[in-house]
Amino acid sequence: MSKQAFLGNKIRRLRKQAGLAQVELAKRLEISPSYLNLIEKNQRALTVPLLLRLADVFGLDLKSFAEDDEARLVADLREVFSDPLFVGHDVKDADLREVLAGAPAVARGVVELYRELRRSRDTMQELASRFSAEEMLHDDSPHSPAEEVSDAIQRQGNHFPELEDAAERVRNRAQLDAAKGDPYSRLARHLESEHRVSVSVVAADSLGGAVRRYEPARRRLLLSEALPPSSLSFQIAHQIALLSAHETMDEIIREQALESEESERLGVIALANYLAAAILMPYEPFRTAAQSLRYDVELLEHRFRTSFEQVCHRLTTLQRPGSEGVPFHLVRVDIAGNISKRFSASGFPFARYSGACPLWSVHAAFLTPGFIRTQLSEMPDGSRWFSLARTVRKAGGGHHVRQSRFAIELGCEARRANEIVYADGTDLAAKAAIPVGVSCRMCERMDCRQRAFPPMHHRIAIDENVRGLSFYYSPGGDR
Repeated sequence: MSKQAFLGNKIRRLRKQAGLAQVELAKRLEISPSYLNLIEKNQRALTVPLLLRLADVFGLDLKSFAEDDEARLVADLREVFSDPLFVGHDVKDADLREVLAGAPAVARGVVELYRELRRSRDTMQELASRFSAEEMLHDDSPHSPAEEVSDAIQRQGNHFPELEDAAERVRNRAQLDAAKGDPYSRLARHLESEHRVSVSVVAADSLGGAVRRYEPARRRLLLSEALPPSSLSFQIAHQIALLSAHETMDEIIREQALESEESERLGVIALANYLAAAILMPYEPFRTAAQSLRYDVELLEHRFRTSFEQVCHRLTTLQRPGSEGVPFHLVRVDIAGNISKRFSASGFPFARYSGACPLWSVHAAFLTPGFIRTQLSEMPDGSRWFSLARTVRKAGGGHHVRQSRFAIELGCEARRANEIVYADGTDLAAKAAIPVGVSCRMCERMDCRQRAFPPMHHRIAIDENVRGLSFYYSPGGDR
């Protein structure tokens, strides 16, 4: 679906929100009402001069206006209708697009209703597990605070100019640009001089399992000795963010209209992490270094004294208009495949309501801990992606503390992969690419050996005399 397809709907929605008739808006845009009517029906294209006049009339940010959020909503609807609940209902992409084009509010309502259904399912499963004395299920409801905050960050393109400006102010006052080596000392001095908060590194067993503890009454920040140097600096920067930019972060959160106090508090923590990363990896120096090093994550780790995950996440935030980096997507999973962090600036379609494709390189990273794996993959729609993946460990508390291990995947469209050092030696035009999908329910590849569930809108062709590559595929059958 082209990005042009739904701009007419956006214009109609903006016009109605502003209380303008077509005749009045057409006059402001210096076009005829009939031409505006055709634009709103997506029967005429928007020219650049007309886009500029629209931006002036409605005070629009052109980048966010042109962003295909409706296309993401189509993807959400597609995943909703891949649920087994809708087996037997032949809902095609054309049907979904028609609903969205004619009644976008209805489409969003369907997604919200499905979210509530999933939430109810999860609640019932949790209650059942409690009554049967089994392990309580993890709450990965689409309406959970973590998911709601993730959606809010995605809506902002994971880029917050106000926080970038706040980071520059902190760096200037802390004189970080003049620092040589580890920024820990200057950040600690800044925290004490600006906020009268002292920093102490204490024994790991004295924090009751925490790695950072701020005591407002005693004006001190306690950090665990188990943290590596990059995490020590990050935790100080995080505390500086909370103390110096709380009003800014609160305002951002209020604009997102999150549904619960838990979501709001979690949102502040996420924004404080964003600001901490921006303090340690300032936008322009970091973007310039990333481009000159061709996005060598490990070299960027050493140059900015940060961690692999911190660098990968920061790379996804380089969306400043006129000064963008490569649009990356990022996903973090545990060894069971649970997604705990995701962001897509590249447009990669992550699954929201079902399990991820097991053929993604991020899962295979657990086979070679600490080593970077690369992958050229192709989605069923023909789009191609390049990704790198590596495991990371969360700081522990010593020999007897179980280590947490995750895998990080950082990826982009294959056409941008030549800008990345990890793609050197990869034939990006090769026909051979790993065939991947979003999830089994949404993937059309019937001959996949990893298939765990049948896809939607496919009759399962079962032949007891033939064993295919998966239980749901019989070679030569009607599928």
